[in-house]
Amino acid sequence: MSYPKTVLALPDQDMIVDYRDYFSPEELGTFIPAFVEEGQIGGRQAILPLAKSTEVLFVNRTLFDRWAAASGASYEDLTIWEGIYALAERYAADTGKCFLVNDYHFNYFQVGVESLGGNFFQSDGVRFGPAFERTWEPYAHAALEGGVWLQDGYATESLRTGDTIVSVASSASVLYYSNTVTYPDNTSEQVSITSMPYPVFDGGEKLVMQRGVGMCTTKSTPEREKACITFLKWLTSPERNVEFVTSLGYMPVTQEAFDAYLPAAVEQLSNPMYVSLYETYLKMRESYTFYYAPQMENYLDLETRFENLSRLKLMAGRAQYQEGSGTAEELVWDTLDSFKLDYGT
Repeated sequence: MSYPKTVLALPDQDMIVDYRDYFSPEELGTFIPAFVEEGQIGGRQAILPLAKSTEVLFVNRTLFDRWAAASGASYEDLTIWEGIYALAERYAADTGKCFLVNDYHFNYFQVGVESLGGNFFQSDGVRFGPAFERTWEPYAHAALEGGVWLQDGYATESLRTGDTIVSVASSASVLYYSNTVTYPDNTSEQVSITSMPYPVFDGGEKLVMQRGVGMCTTKSTPEREKACITFLKWLTSPERNVEFVTSLGYMPVTQEAFDAYLPAAVEQLSNPMYVSLYETYLKMRESYTFYYAPQMENYLDLETRFENLSRLKLMAGRAQYQEGSGTAEELVWDTLDSFKLDYGT
């Protein structure tokens, strides 16, 4: 199992089989284009998609509906980022708690900038242009007002404790969400967790990050390589692939599997959380473009530093705001300047 960044880190990429030697152009053409394109490295098909995930919006419907009844919030507000951040500020003012937790800040900015027609990357770094500022402003403002969770940890954790009620996370994390919320006083409540398509910016393209691993085959004897390929063709055949991925919460990888087999498979699911997730997958398949990150040797370093620094700067800004050391409008740009200075361009 491998990611593109894993293959790029290999000292000898020639140890990996080129799947074009075993799959005809027609066979590779049956896969969803963006999924198979992600595995093309150094002019070869180094990775074969096996099961893919993406990012979706998970909502604690029980707590959201309770607050919405009093506040007038609607699910339509959750379809665009501007609406989500506006709700986050209102929710924080009403309850004193965070509204939103985002598992991958780096992905939010990357996809957001690209969806607005900007370029997130430049050379071997990040470009802080107008599109970046548009993604930063509402995010930072809501965080400073206390509506965005900035602590470490996965999004599933704060939803399980009721510290947040909406999360943006990998669709595969459905495996870890619970229909029970346990509060700090050790009381518990049964809740309903449902999925919605990944939010977009008003006027922006419907773009979403594709995630999930693929399979590499290392070079060996002709017989062993043939055995590997036989297995992979079996596991990526439409009916088999749908059976495999729906047991795990992932997406199938071929167009026929998605369009012809997945809808019927969803009807057989009994877990409401999984039914909601797969209905969301089908909606996104119709109208979203699956985006994959560029192949950069320093991608992991850029991601790690960005994740840590963006949270730290906004946590510091939040403390300043609570101390009365500036307005939210001022601190939005102060934190951005400080972030850019320390992150580097």
